[in-house]
Amino acid sequence: MIVCLCHRISDREIVQAARDGVTEFEALQDETCLSRNCGCCEAVAREIFEAACADAGACAGSCAARRPVATPTVVTVRRAEPAPLQAAA
Repeated sequence: MIVCLCHRISDREIVQAARDGVTEFEALQDETCLSRNCGCCEAVAREIFEAACADAGACAGSCAARRPVATPTVVTVRRAEPAPLQAAA
């Protein structure tokens, strides 16, 4: 799946970078420009990267200790009630 739309970076590329020895998210950003434009993908990209590091044994859990994974914010949107129709005169 494409994680970073701005630079067309997939989850597979993030996992491969961890397997190739990248152990810092900032280093991954330097190599790929991941999460450098709009930043919308940063939380998901970090989550994928930290999981890949843990699987590769690169972080040994220290990634999550340094930076907690952001939790999504729930926003409730209320729709305004439509105004009643008025009869034609």
